[in-house]
Amino acid sequence: MQILDGKLVSAAIKAQLAEKVAELKLTGKKIPHLAAILVGDNPASETYVASKVKSCAEIGYNSTLLRFDAQISEKHLLDNITLLNENADVDGILVQLPLPKHINEELVINTIDPSKDVDGFHPVNVGKMVSGLPTFIPATPYGIMLMLEHYNIPTRGKHAVVIGRSHIVGTPVSILLSRNSYPGNSTVTLCHSQTANLSELCRQADIIVAAIGRPNFVTADMVKEGAVVVDVGINRIPDASKKSGFRLIGDVKYDEVAPKCSYITPVPGGVGPMTIAALLKNTYHASIGQKVNMN
Repeated sequence: MQILDGKLVSAAIKAQLAEKVAELKLTGKKIPHLAAILVGDNPASETYVASKVKSCAEIGYNSTLLRFDAQISEKHLLDNITLLNENADVDGILVQLPLPKHINEELVINTIDPSKDVDGFHPVNVGKMVSGLPTFIPATPYGIMLMLEHYNIPTRGKHAVVIGRSHIVGTPVSILLSRNSYPGNSTVTLCHSQTANLSELCRQADIIVAAIGRPNFVTADMVKEGAVVVDVGINRIPDASKKSGFRLIGDVKYDEVAPKCSYITPVPGGVGPMTIAALLKNTYHASIGQKVNMN
């Protein structure tokens, strides 16, 4: 069993991007600029955004963090997104989700200029991804593909089972794994909470991507020997021994599943760092006017 180390791969990607930024500075060209919007004081969101801003600083990007009270009106939030759309110095815009219930997340995403949508959630970018056109790939699926590529995981002709059909992770991953490319050329089964024979399908899988948001959902009896398991889940459970009062676990029951795997991602330290690395790559592509081609 080998660990798919997201921290290691993410660090390698950041180092590559830092070199490119240094070249831009030497030639007097524009430096990538990521603008992040944080609404409210959700602890998880605070952590995620802080990590993204820190990563920008590490590799030499410019970044802007706009913080708003949870009671901000929807119109005021949309107006601020429009200002970022119109700001030529800003290359990428991300709005940290989830948002307060009185704000329509779909409307917020649709307001972001697709050419600055480095999260890859805008319908225009989703449509291009489905069509196999160059675009911004949603950061977590993109990060997963970059990890599989880094470790040279065989995907051609493999049976991949994706558990979870969200438009943020599950559905995009299923599309990318089926692409005529590498990583890709897999036969993909997209499963969800209503799949009747889920355990049986998982036991047939060469690759499992667990993104259902349920702690310890994938157990050893669902995984065949030698499978590759990518755990997207980040679930907080109480733990009195931790200063924070909680610890993070994935959607996979790691201790019992890992011994059966050829490769597996840990939680934390697996997909999470790769999501940030992919976001930074999308921002770089936005800055130089390129899109990602995963076809």
